[in-house]
Parts: sequence; structure tokens; C-alpha cells
Amino acid sequence: MIQTRRLYLREMDEADLPTLRRILQDRQTMRAWQHAFSEEEVRAWLSKQRSRYEEFGYGLWAVCEKAGGSMVGQCGLSWQKAGEDRVLEVGYLLQRDHWHKGYALEAARACKEYAFGVLDQTEVFSLIWDENIASMNVAIRNGMLVRGRFLLHYWGADLPHLIFSARREDVAAGVE
Repeated sequence: MIQTRRLYLREMDEADLPTLRRILQDRQTMRAWQHAFSEEEVRAWLSKQRSRYEEFGYGLWAVCEKAGGSMVGQCGLSWQKAGEDRVLEVGYLLQRDHWHKGYALEAARACKEYAFGVLDQTEVFSLIWDENIASMNVAIRNGMLVRGRFLLHYWGADLPHLIFSARREDVAAGVE
């Protein structure tokens, strides 16, 4: 579906459940979600992505290494609430043993380009918990700026989030 220098992104399916479990059931990886997922939540996550593919033609995709084809994470586009607004988010979540290889940035850039070039969006967002420094750094290196804040009530807590975005006009002008 989408290819980068080292990766390809494709729709997830049932065969990806073992990798999704490694990601979504890892407490450290899921720190921003405040909990590791149960088996039921992992299956619901996959089902939600499959529904997004059918409804929109995109969602969070499997991020796979071209060398060997193994799934190392997920990255893609999904409609999310940012306070009162509905925004198209570039989201990314990788297996912990694949952190610090530049995969999140490589995949996130490709998703941003897809949003601008294929979906004809004028702005894309990343909504990031204000304690998730690593994800903030990916957003910044993906040409995004902080545009606002909101509180997300999730898993029994109010979590402050930063609203990062990149605008197509800035990319075209070379401002990012």
C-alpha cells in the first residue's frame, strides 16, 4: 500500500494478532494508554482498524520491514476527537524492540504525505499525551508544530494532550 526506503505499510489482518499482542499488551509500550490491553481489547483494536479500512480506505496499518517482511508496529491515519474538533491523526505505535531505529518517523512521514497527496487533506494532526516525549519528537521531526492542548478522559484519568499538526501549505512553502 505505502512504501518507504525500509518499510511498507499494509492493512492488518488476523495473522497480525501475535504482533499486536506484543505491542498492545506490553505495559511500557502502552504507557500513554495507561494500561496494557486485554485479549478482548486487542481483538477489538484489530476489528476497529478493519472497520476503518472498509469505511474510509485507511486506518492504522501494519508497519513491516522490507527486509524480511516482519511487522514491527503500526502507523496510519484515523479520525479522532481533539477537544471539540474532529481531526485526521497520524498515529504510530511500534514494538519496543524496534524503537530508536527511525521507523516511527519514516512511517509517520509517509502517512502525512499520503494524507496530503492522496486524500487531499490540508492539515494532519498527531495528538500526544504531554508526558510522551518520544512521540512528541517524532511529531516535531515530521514537520508538526504544537497548535493547542486538550484534556482526554481515558481509563479513569484526565490526560493532558498536545495537538500537533502539519499544514500542506507549510510543506509546499518549505516552512516545516
